[in-house]
Amino acid sequence: MTARDERGTHRRHLLRAGLGLALGAPLAGLAGLGPALARGEDLDTPETFRPGEIVESGHRFFGSVSRGLALTVEEAGRRWGEPNGYILGQEGGGAVVAGVRYGEGTLYTRNAGQKHVYWQGPSLGFDVGGDGARTMMLVYNLPNVRDLFRRFGGVDGSAYLVGGFGMTAVVSDRIIVVPIRSGVGARLGINVGYLKFTREATWNPF
Repeated sequence: MTARDERGTHRRHLLRAGLGLALGAPLAGLAGLGPALARGEDLDTPETFRPGEIVESGHRFFGSVSRGLALTVEEAGRRWGEPNGYILGQEGGGAVVAGVRYGEGTLYTRNAGQKHVYWQGPSLGFDVGGDGARTMMLVYNLPNVRDLFRRFGGVDGSAYLVGGFGMTAVVSDRIIVVPIRSGVGARLGINVGYLKFTREATWNPF
């Protein structure tokens, strides 16, 4: 097993066992939740996803039909329009004032196929506890898949909570990523931080 494979395996153990997650389907099953797409990274003429498509994928992914999810996606559409990509994955995190979050999943686009991605990042604020969640992330204005692999900072006033689903937004240049989370745990309060997306698993959240 290579060092990269070991890092990925250890992170999965953290997500599922170390943080006490019981999230159901394994990561390998995520590929069947999105549309069948071509390979590649170019998004020269990026095609967007309609809200109904996002909600349908979300229902299958989260394992239930929720009005809260539909309302959250609707609110994201009202603020930012239609995404040209979305991520389905799972993550875990913990904090005592300062915290950290790790996740992995699959990016879906119409033009550039499916790509496995990882994310991590620190947080600081009125935040305590640990949590694990299935996570859908809506991605807006992504010109190329490789442009996702950077740091995204939080957007002021982007917090939204309805029907058990929470939505925030992070941004870099014109690219906006909107995580929608539903999960278990005791992650409380308001925190600020950023998310860093990478092609490979890493323990470094910075």
